[in-house]
Amino acid sequence: MKRISLLIFATLMSIGMQASTTLPLTGKVVCPTDKHIQYVGRICFDNPQRPRFTFPGVQINAGFTGTSLKMIAKPKSGYFMAQIDEAAPFKVSFMGERDSVVTLATALPKGEHTVRLMYIIEGYELKPEFRGFILDNDGMMLDAPALPERKIEFIGNSITCGYGNESINRGDPFEYETENHYIGYAQQTCRNLDAVAYVTARSGIGVYRSYGGPKTGTPENVMTTEYEYTNLYDRSERWDFSRFQPQVVCINLGTNDLSTDNYDAKLLKQAYKKFLKQVRQHNPKAKIVYLCGTMLNGKELDIAKQTLNEVVEEAKKDGDTEVYRFDFTPQNGDIGYGADWHPSVWQHQKMAGELTAYLRALMHWF
Repeated sequence: MKRISLLIFATLMSIGMQASTTLPLTGKVVCPTDKHIQYVGRICFDNPQRPRFTFPGVQINAGFTGTSLKMIAKPKSGYFMAQIDEAAPFKVSFMGERDSVVTLATALPKGEHTVRLMYIIEGYELKPEFRGFILDNDGMMLDAPALPERKIEFIGNSITCGYGNESINRGDPFEYETENHYIGYAQQTCRNLDAVAYVTARSGIGVYRSYGGPKTGTPENVMTTEYEYTNLYDRSERWDFSRFQPQVVCINLGTNDLSTDNYDAKLLKQAYKKFLKQVRQHNPKAKIVYLCGTMLNGKELDIAKQTLNEVVEEAKKDGDTEVYRFDFTPQNGDIGYGADWHPSVWQHQKMAGELTAYLRALMHWF
């Protein structure tokens, strides 16, 4: 399968990095509870030695000393993007049945370094767990770099997840190997604006009905339900919204509600309004932006825009003046498609450019 490569092998070898499973364990093991490790995103710590998560965009960051770094995770946890210091980010795989230790860096200059990790796929089937780092025997953990002060929450579906954006063939099916949230529009927008994001997104999810659901809706399998919990399809822990209060919330939903000709526009509007109140309750000071994604066209695109416009206008009349609307340019294939007709990496770049400009003006983030 043809895929876009994010890893320039020669560049990484020149700075002494590689991503390969390494056994047996040698070096100093650092537990996930180490105070220097910085966590970002919806993560469950019911077992502090094995923090678990399912949403893309979760970050694990730290500083360290030494010449090498390994990462420990549950086998078949999925894919991460890793960045050592300011070098080019590269993809890390924990997809093998026994892969639990992966080398992130070797032959580094002695001294202080940073590691930034981001989970880049949807993990609700894999149930990933982070289990720590391994340093040189004389290595030490250091504080992670401070997070940006600008905070964004992204709520969305497959577009926000980055479904198929590493594929260049619209006929390709979903594969974990071609989903990369790091190069999706949400995280590109954050990097453009020097912001940090929490992400609640899943492929196929809707506001009142998920993909292929009945006209009456799928109330147990929509974002209004999943938004309340730390992990997807896991009711063991309700999310504590005080852990992250964004300045702006971007909601990109509705594509799956309207994706098959079996929808009820009135039920969609009711769900949009309900979800707006739900998000507002948890984020009382945030600006909320309803986005219209790139995959709709024709009648369904018109319905989505009109419905969202009405929801925002009615909310403002009811006193919520910090609700807004933004439309991405619909895709037409001129810059390619990803798997299953999803946005290509170039389309994500275009989306990020459009949303960056909008949020920069809205938030006065210059």
